[in-house]
Amino acid sequence: MSEDLSEGEKGDFPGDGSAHGDSVQGRMRRIVSVDLMENLANQIKEKKLYILSSCSLHGLLRGENMELGRDSDTGGQVKYVVELARALGTMPGVYRVDLLTRQVSAPDVDWSYAEPTEMLTPRTTESSMQELGESSGAYIIRIPFGPKDKYIPKELLWPHIPEFVDCALSHIRQMSKVLGEQIGGGQPVWPVAIHGHYADAGDSAALLSGALNVPMLSTGHSLGRDKLEQILKQGRQSRDEINTTYKIMRRIEAEELSLDSSEIVITSTRQEIEEQWRLYDGFDPVLERKLRARIKRGVNCHGRFMPRMVVIPPGMEFHHIVPHEGDMDGDTERNEEDPTPDPPIWSEVMRFFTNPHKPMILALARPDPKKNITTLVKAFGECRPLRELANLTLIMGNRDNIDEMSGTNATVLLSILKLIDKYDLYGQVAYPKHHKQYEVPDIYGLAAKTKGVFINPAFIEPFGLTLIEAAAYGLPIVATKNGGPVDIHKVLDNGVLVDPHDQQSIADALLKLVSDKQLWARCRQNGLKNIHQFSWLEHCKTYLSRIAMCKARQPQWQRSNVGFEYPEPNSPGYSLRDIQDLSLNLKLSLDGEKNEGTGTFDNSLDSIDRKSNLENAFLKLSNGIIGGTEKESLMEKAGQNVSGSRFPVLRSKKYIFVIAVDCDSVSDIPKIIKTIMDVAGKENSIGLILSTSLSISEVHSLLISGSISPLDFDALICNSGGDLYYPSTSSEDGTGLPFTVDLDYQSHIEYRWGGEGLRKTLVRWATSVNEKKGQIISEDESRSTVHCYTFDVKEPESIPPVKELRKLMRIQALRCNVIYCQNGTILNVIPVLASRAQALRYLYIRWGMELSGIVVFTGECGDTDYEGLLRGVHKTVILKGIGNTALKLHSNRTYPLDHVLPFDSPNIHHAEGCSNEEIRSSLRKLQVSKE
Repeated sequence: MSEDLSEGEKGDFPGDGSAHGDSVQGRMRRIVSVDLMENLANQIKEKKLYILSSCSLHGLLRGENMELGRDSDTGGQVKYVVELARALGTMPGVYRVDLLTRQVSAPDVDWSYAEPTEMLTPRTTESSMQELGESSGAYIIRIPFGPKDKYIPKELLWPHIPEFVDCALSHIRQMSKVLGEQIGGGQPVWPVAIHGHYADAGDSAALLSGALNVPMLSTGHSLGRDKLEQILKQGRQSRDEINTTYKIMRRIEAEELSLDSSEIVITSTRQEIEEQWRLYDGFDPVLERKLRARIKRGVNCHGRFMPRMVVIPPGMEFHHIVPHEGDMDGDTERNEEDPTPDPPIWSEVMRFFTNPHKPMILALARPDPKKNITTLVKAFGECRPLRELANLTLIMGNRDNIDEMSGTNATVLLSILKLIDKYDLYGQVAYPKHHKQYEVPDIYGLAAKTKGVFINPAFIEPFGLTLIEAAAYGLPIVATKNGGPVDIHKVLDNGVLVDPHDQQSIADALLKLVSDKQLWARCRQNGLKNIHQFSWLEHCKTYLSRIAMCKARQPQWQRSNVGFEYPEPNSPGYSLRDIQDLSLNLKLSLDGEKNEGTGTFDNSLDSIDRKSNLENAFLKLSNGIIGGTEKESLMEKAGQNVSGSRFPVLRSKKYIFVIAVDCDSVSDIPKIIKTIMDVAGKENSIGLILSTSLSISEVHSLLISGSISPLDFDALICNSGGDLYYPSTSSEDGTGLPFTVDLDYQSHIEYRWGGEGLRKTLVRWATSVNEKKGQIISEDESRSTVHCYTFDVKEPESIPPVKELRKLMRIQALRCNVIYCQNGTILNVIPVLASRAQALRYLYIRWGMELSGIVVFTGECGDTDYEGLLRGVHKTVILKGIGNTALKLHSNRTYPLDHVLPFDSPNIHHAEGCSNEEIRSSLRKLQVSKE
């Protein structure tokens, strides 16, 4: 950081998971932290919270009989997130939890994944007693997005995430109204927090958080940078090949965006923070501690922000678990007393063994290279004493035919089968093809009954939920020393940690546990004694107390009723171009001077005549002609007749044409605007929005030069989404037309805006660039606004690419959206969750403008925010031959555009040109009709 933060300011924050050591000060901090958590938990009990979670966007999750291990997308995080939602739904103070995922209706997956809604039944009868209302509880909500009738892996979902976000917003908005009627006294009940799980859901949660102005939480589960390093170490694929296969750079950027947007990042272990998250540009453990110390002391952080990292181990339900006390040798006697047959999965496993009475070494993991099962088989095969004492059971998901498995999984499984053959392990290794999720407890029970051991030899394990499950059934563990098992072992003290790369170390640890009966019994007892510390109750109490510590944010207008009292589509006088909304409270003249407005209005117009009279009164009021008692009377009368939600009335439009064309030359824009306006016609059924990187004064000059009235537009998104304006009907003298800025939008995007600290850093960066390359970049104060810092670029080809500037800002804990505009001649820096695409989502939440009725007009390329304009539920017309020069801006990207753009979408059409007839033809093919 350029503003020095001394090393002495690294103080730990109470309860943030930091290592306080055993000092008196550290113990006192822990005591204060526990008291704070208890107080917050008690406060939450009095509330009725709505919590939103987005997870596993591939769609293969359900409340019962989870298909864990079906493929690489159905790992342990699926179970964790479902059980977290289920447990939260039973907590006092929580009214509803929605877990969002993709709706999948495909012939190769079960029909249950196509059900729009699934209620998560509480696990205990005590939990089910907390019934609050007809919509209360925890639910899986399946959102339809992406290719219809087709299941696709998560790596191919990136182009469709904005579509998920748009559909999720529709669900949230509707649910907030329903909950408002049930528990909100008629006022909408918005989510208290949005929690994104994994990279893709983290990306979508960031967009949802920005659109709703709601706090975001994030959990990575497994991280892209760490995965990239692990694969590179294996030496089987180049960086380009890894990126092509896993879309790894897009994933990493999503994780960086999660850091930019999250107030809290929940991890399972301290190791995840210190060794994995610290690989990211947007997080530095040392800088986090410094900033935390400065915040506690009330010292200026100069616009720097860092998410709070919190360690909360996953939970587990233990009430139904009864550890096996017998052993295989006692079967005959037990069965004479209790005729209950053994679980079917037992015979399915034991049929592989020559001697099924030997202790069982159990591994439960899909055949993925990072799970390191091949090393385990080698260790077992090359250790004769271990083979003589124990059997090995490998539960590696479900399969029908190896040839039908994914390439990577099939390769690993074939390698394991070859090793079994190489070491002649037939009769000693079990590898059943199928098992049900509900049979997993029985598999743990069988291993415990044989006095066996559970092993997780993964190269790195983010947490290790299976280790907790195994301990709950009385199994000692052998686990990798890399990742979450370290923290789990500290609590449970029920086994041995090993180097996953050390084959001999793995064999020695297993041999010691199966041969030393006293050690085995001690580890078993320790695990059973300490396992309660990983209960869901403890997890949820900590989780909710962390949410309570977030600064409350939600969609909040200048009047609480705005946004839900919409006019009817055919209501007289509904046109945005006819009515000025003084609730926006700020008139902006063309020279940038700000003047405070004078009032707000609350109710609806009843007739077109009253609208006309009030419009004239508005003009007088805004020009200061009316004052005193007359003014108060007018305000009272207006308050009875004019609803702020009538302006804008985008909800009443059948379609909204958004002109977001980034032309090679700005002077070409008026011609394109006129063509699109001609296609739209004069009908009130089509609204118009201009979306541009230009400032509002540049927009006005441009419109005047093309003889276009600003009143023809319903809204103007300027400065790349840094500002939102509406045309005003009041004119000072006929030569200059003021605009109205949306103050609510400004407060909406204020989150983590670095302000003057960011501006100073950008100026210093520009100075350093100029020192190296000459005077090629300079601050443009005339174009800059409160939420957009603009710089002129003289030599675009010499300026560092956008990804380098974004990286530099993140390293310094400055959260912003960096955009090169107008073929690289302009640099706009705006708030991190502001953009032209996000501004449209704001208009949907604020005014009810239907996103599916939007038609966005773009060129073949554009500014570096171009990709956001093409994705979502809206329709897009790409004008051929426009914006091609901007392709150079995208030549040095973090990830290629084809990884994120859905060019095969039926909602995108390429017009052959930008003539009237060519645009009409594209609209017909998109089934956009004014009738």
